[in-house]
Amino acid sequence: MTGHATADRILADLATGVTAEVLAQTGQLAERLARSQRIFCYGVGREGLMMKAIAMRLFHLGLDTHVIGDMTVPPIAEGDTLLISAGPGDFATVAALASTARAQAATICCFTAQPGGPLPKLADLTITLPAQTMADDQTAPASILPMGSLYEALLFLFGEALILDLRDRLGQSAETMRARHTNLE
Repeated sequence: MTGHATADRILADLATGVTAEVLAQTGQLAERLARSQRIFCYGVGREGLMMKAIAMRLFHLGLDTHVIGDMTVPPIAEGDTLLISAGPGDFATVAALASTARAQAATICCFTAQPGGPLPKLADLTITLPAQTMADDQTAPASILPMGSLYEALLFLFGEALILDLRDRLGQSAETMRARHTNLE
């Protein structure tokens, strides 16, 4: 496959997950996150990297945001939101965190490609990203991208759309966001 053909195929795969219907899910999630006292983000593997990217931008918007696993994460409590990713619908570590959040009366919001999975069913709000994950990449590969790469890329893109919604909702600007960017790089 030539470079252009590969690029065209990747872009076609991505287009299925950035439709108006999929992006319409940003509003309800943005509303919940804007009302949260604190936001705790988590995902495993490459999904975890995308969740860190989302957490960084939530912080730039001025929201009290934490990445689970960092040493400075406070305890989760009522009024807080656990924002998790479970592309294939279930991960043991994510399930354990969701159980703790539920016990503390925190809101659980879950990104997934498998809305029928155990974690999405546990969530207060599920955001469905239509993508191949490792749950189905061997049975019915729909993407040229390997394993869960399509889901992970769509998680990043959806996160950017979410940030744009929240930016407008919170009355933030590029300048106010930039002012919160670290100067310790």
